Amino acid sequence: MKTPHKLDKYLGTLWRYRDFRMLWLSLTITHFGGQVTFLALPLTAAILLNASPIEMGILTAVEVLPYTLFGLFTGVLVDRSRKLPLIIVADIGRGLALLTIPIASWFHLLSMPILYVAGFLVGTGGIIGWSAYQVFMAERVGRDQLVEANSRIALSDSAAQLVGPGLAGMTIHALTAPFAILLDAMSFFASALMLRSITPLASDAPKLKGKSLSLQSIWVDAKEGLAMIWSTPILRSIAFSLMMWNILKHVYLAILILFATRELQLSPGQIGVLFMIAGFGFLLASSTCQWLNRCYGVGPIMLFGLSLSGISWLLVATVSAEKLTMLHFGSALFAFDFGAMLFFINYLTLRQAVTPDHLRGRVTSTLIFISVSLSPLGSLAGGLMGEYFGLRTTIAIAGGGGLLLGLVLFGFSPLKQMVKLPEPENIPALIAEPGGPTGLAAD
Repeated sequence: MKTPHKLDKYLGTLWRYRDFRMLWLSLTITHFGGQVTFLALPLTAAILLNASPIEMGILTAVEVLPYTLFGLFTGVLVDRSRKLPLIIVADIGRGLALLTIPIASWFHLLSMPILYVAGFLVGTGGIIGWSAYQVFMAERVGRDQLVEANSRIALSDSAAQLVGPGLAGMTIHALTAPFAILLDAMSFFASALMLRSITPLASDAPKLKGKSLSLQSIWVDAKEGLAMIWSTPILRSIAFSLMMWNILKHVYLAILILFATRELQLSPGQIGVLFMIAGFGFLLASSTCQWLNRCYGVGPIMLFGLSLSGISWLLVATVSAEKLTMLHFGSALFAFDFGAMLFFINYLTLRQAVTPDHLRGRVTSTLIFISVSLSPLGSLAGGLMGEYFGLRTTIAIAGGGGLLLGLVLFGFSPLKQMVKLPEPENIPALIAEPGGPTGLAAD
């Protein structure tokens, strides 16, 4: 163990470990690059290709479709493989997929089908890379430092949310959206180079090494992850909550950029500034999450964050094209980012804390699968509803659904009783009583 450093008081202890610094830095770079594509991909469709709401819904759906198709079995792949090579391959694959967009634009071949294929491939790399990254990070830092590690990751995400959209807006304005995506492709290649410098350890060995690979064995392994989630009340509640929330979120995301550009008449630069304002919500949540947890309890803060996201969508639906448009829209986006980050910091830590080491990959990917499996339907519904009922009405419907979901969970979810994160020794008790009280409120 390294001797204490005076900066540990402010930075924690993980900053002194090179492997974590490389992991953190690589993820931060891809987060910044991701901010470019987050704006540039739908802006390319909406402005350059004049996409309809239905086409925007399809684009959002194909980006998340890999989570539905492959999510259940990704954990088996992660647990059967060394995680670091998977992360590197996923980074390189996403970089290559994104490169097709500026190349097609350069040769005047860009079309919605090309955006669909690129979005699908980036989503495929995302589910593999992100599942492997979370398991690899948890193995490297250990359970005792999970909260600090996730807070640092949330902080880098907050910085990307804070600065990235403004840079993305300026880049899109200067280079056009397709060529701005080139920067995101380069960020994945840079991340892969940095990760190659991390030294392999014995803990990186596959958790299912030596087991034969067949469709039957893969399904058996995947069912272990499902069984863990189903038999743990907290995980079961989170899986249901995230599934419903993600459907509503993708209804909203499918038409958000169309709403901003067509109904509010905002430019790419203005949209970038608004998402910078939203980034302050991420920053505030990542810096206050642990304090709020101590004051009000982990579960109630998670449910508050989820409910606040629904309220923020309702606020977006009330924005009109007037003098205060930027302030109104920016405040709504700020509220969403603040609430969503409060939920997800605690969600990531809770999932890692209650899952045994040998099941981490399968539980991680299975939860992702459950939570995102119906999201493509949400995206398609958002596009269809936007086409026939109007963009503003569709966003309001998503917001009302999000608020109702939060109220239902406050009434019935075991999360409301969870004052603090469970200790590893309490995990068997959680699994042994799938239908009973969680016992998580006790000190």
